[in-house]
Amino acid sequence: MHLNLNKLFGTVVLVIFFTGQALVTSACQKQEKSNDIIHQTDNPITTDPNTVVTAQQWNKDVVGWNLGNQLECTPPGFESESFDLRNPDNADQAETGWGNPVVTRRVIKAIKAAGFNAVRVPVRWQCHITNAKAMSISPTWLARVKEIVDWCLAEDLKVIINVHHDKWLEGRATNLYKEENCQKLALLWANIAMAFRQYDYRVAFAGTNEVHIRDNWERPTDENLAVQNAYNQTFVDVVRATGGNNEKRHLLVQTYACNPYYGIDGAFIVPNDLDENGNSYMSIEFHFYNPWTYAGGTTYYYWGAPYKQWGACPEDEHSMTDLFDKAVLQWSAKGLGVCIGEWGISNHYKTDEVERIHQNMTYYCQYYVKQTRLRGFSTFYWDNNYQGNGEEKFGVFDRNKGMKVVAPWIIEGITRGRK
Repeated sequence: MHLNLNKLFGTVVLVIFFTGQALVTSACQKQEKSNDIIHQTDNPITTDPNTVVTAQQWNKDVVGWNLGNQLECTPPGFESESFDLRNPDNADQAETGWGNPVVTRRVIKAIKAAGFNAVRVPVRWQCHITNAKAMSISPTWLARVKEIVDWCLAEDLKVIINVHHDKWLEGRATNLYKEENCQKLALLWANIAMAFRQYDYRVAFAGTNEVHIRDNWERPTDENLAVQNAYNQTFVDVVRATGGNNEKRHLLVQTYACNPYYGIDGAFIVPNDLDENGNSYMSIEFHFYNPWTYAGGTTYYYWGAPYKQWGACPEDEHSMTDLFDKAVLQWSAKGLGVCIGEWGISNHYKTDEVERIHQNMTYYCQYYVKQTRLRGFSTFYWDNNYQGNGEEKFGVFDRNKGMKVVAPWIIEGITRGRK
């Protein structure tokens, strides 16, 4: 069944100031739509950024990179798990709050030069809210986000911007907060969408990130799943209501916790888009650090059939392609795009086997990129600028050293997979 927004929070009236005028819109209850399958078209992919493209066209051949641990950070003194909505005096220091240097245009140029063709820009907004009732965004913060997006577009990189680590939203996925959160999410996305309303179609929006109850990554309850579905429908309704290029902009909606298995199992409800849009301008986003015991942790040092003799983890090539094929049947076959918004391999190794372990990581990346491209998925490598040996060491470039490539085995695998 489809989400009934009227039962969630009635009519949400949004007052948004744009070019000096007030625009009043409402996110009202939508009529049920048919479940007719909309198949992928064979239309060629346009090179004109001002021409509308479907989500599947947008995603095709996209091998992207995440600007991780930058704009989604908190400023000094702002507790990372806080639900607060405010704009402290040092809010603009959030960009460097977790130890990474200020993002420069050189960062974006280096990403382009390395062969990536898109950038996902995670953004935390909650510590840049000047008026919590209207979810108004600090002008200086919004200008900074725009500046980085503009740098990406100047390099002809596609861009995703999202709501990332806003804990009032992600950490309270229960009925107790659903109505309140949907109203706030509607206001927040109205403000973001209006700010980017006239940006071209290379820019995509992603409604949420990894929604989950704090420290609980286990299978969600029906209540948790229903809240995620409500977030997704609210996001789509509000962005579309802002008009302009947002009427057909590529929008990404998420499975709970961005876990693909919490969407494949049928509990995920595809939001209703505008009647004329059908499913053509939406993608389903999930994240893929599979298996975590290899990709994110340190339990296993090898993956894949060629490395079984060295103790490769049980999950293998078949495990990966089986999931991807299910995503194709569940979503791509209905005209939806599929985006893997985060993936990666933490640098972890035994000192006496480091060369072979890095060769294995190259193999994983090559296989992964090839399989996702064959299915038309867009993918974005998670780079948090953490180097070393251990868990969550996803750094590929060293932002403190002029974007020096510190994980060439990752770049090599991605490059091979694109051929």
